[in-house]
Amino acid sequence: MTTTPRALPDNTIDETVDDTGQQRAILIAVCVSLMAVVASVTGLNVAQPDLAVEFNASQGTVLWFINSYTVTLAALLLPLGAVGDRWGRKPVLLAGLAVFGLASAAAGLAGSATVMLASRVLSGIGAAMIMPVTLAVITSGFPVEERSRAIGVWTAVAGGGGILGMYLSATLVDFASWRWLFLLPVALVGVAAWLTVRSVPNSHEVSADRFDLGGSLAAVVAVVGLIMALHDGPAHGWGSPRALVFAGLGLAGAATFVAWERRQRTPLLDVGVFRDARLATGSAALLGVFGVQAGVFVVLFPYFQAVVGWSGLRATVALMPMALLMMVASGLAPRASGRLGIRWTIAAGIAISTVGLATLALVVDVGTGYAALLPGMLAMGLGMGLAMTPSTEAITTALPRERQGVASALNDVTREFGTALGIALLGAVLAAGYTGAIDGQLAGVPAQLADAAREGIGTAMAAAAGSGAHAEVIVGEAQAAFIAGWRQSMWAGVVIMAVLLALVVARGPREDHPA
Repeated sequence: MTTTPRALPDNTIDETVDDTGQQRAILIAVCVSLMAVVASVTGLNVAQPDLAVEFNASQGTVLWFINSYTVTLAALLLPLGAVGDRWGRKPVLLAGLAVFGLASAAAGLAGSATVMLASRVLSGIGAAMIMPVTLAVITSGFPVEERSRAIGVWTAVAGGGGILGMYLSATLVDFASWRWLFLLPVALVGVAAWLTVRSVPNSHEVSADRFDLGGSLAAVVAVVGLIMALHDGPAHGWGSPRALVFAGLGLAGAATFVAWERRQRTPLLDVGVFRDARLATGSAALLGVFGVQAGVFVVLFPYFQAVVGWSGLRATVALMPMALLMMVASGLAPRASGRLGIRWTIAAGIAISTVGLATLALVVDVGTGYAALLPGMLAMGLGMGLAMTPSTEAITTALPRERQGVASALNDVTREFGTALGIALLGAVLAAGYTGAIDGQLAGVPAQLADAAREGIGTAMAAAAGSGAHAEVIVGEAQAAFIAGWRQSMWAGVVIMAVLLALVVARGPREDHPA
């Protein structure tokens, strides 16, 4: 094992890893840690009916089991990423793994909804300690010539790991019990902790200044408010008091954060860095790509389940080619960046993704088979994989080495915001298109059944199951309405990606290899 300990001029105690074998071991350790976090974001989605029965919980409570984890994770990424920079990335990673592992075990053994909710919040805290550190270990410790490839592998796990986790979770739910879902993160945590102790060096910032507690609190308020507004807007209406309160809280928190950070000598995040084309373009690209990806999944899952009639497990398997190609493309993206430069690699990825979205909009119909959808899905996987890695690299190279925990956290927060925004926006377009298409098409159907069918394709299928002679009409009109909403949401995604492509081409980073 060869490391080069040194005190850098910017007051960073760093260990640059020169040995190829240790670099590989570090990469495996951080990717296993990351996989535990990412799999837990999506894994619980497949167990919603089981959780409702187990805890006699409402749909709202079940959704909080899922959302409490993601909201806590997103809210704490920036401050805990900075904690890793100051107190040491290795000890913070190990502490995060311990918290995450214990919380996951508690969730698997939970006997009440209260225990489950508390466990998920605690899991989010542990995940927020793990996620930014995993990338910061790479960006602060790997030599420049190896960093791009390592970021590509990390991005592949971050981008495709959610689908892999959902597949494993669906398998466990179908063949065992929802409680076994939490065995996966506990096992991954155990392996990651062992690998971290053996292989991961420590690095941290030396600073005589106090930790930016004010900026951290403002960041938490901003992230929680804005993400909750995005979650609640589609469910309660964008003009509802609940959505407006959260949006106002988030915007006030963001304004306070910016004003506070501008006055600090050592801010949590120097907001002036957004003038850097690398950071601005990388953040915008990740926001758009992850937003569209999440929105597309919102459309694909109910299509496979309610229109095609597949099980949750089979629907997840259907997405695997897209996820696997995304992971492969993420790993190969550094080679493309070496030839084309970061800007044109991001642009190429966005352009290919846009073609995939347009293909999905054009070919889909009630009777469309999986083979017809696959080319569009594969184009999206290839394009998104190509765009994700250089976007991540653009963000991390825009901030100095001693702030890599914050850079990594900013990268992760952007992904979380993009996911929430994409689900809210494309989900709302889908819902509006569905409602507009089915209105007036249920003449002769009893009012109660018609009202249920208008709520969404899931409730329409449930209503049709007990509607006797009206079943064929309800199913046919609901499926046709869903396809109408599908097309509108895909074209909305095309518009978003086209705007993003123009932004990247016009204002993307000019240098091919940022230092």
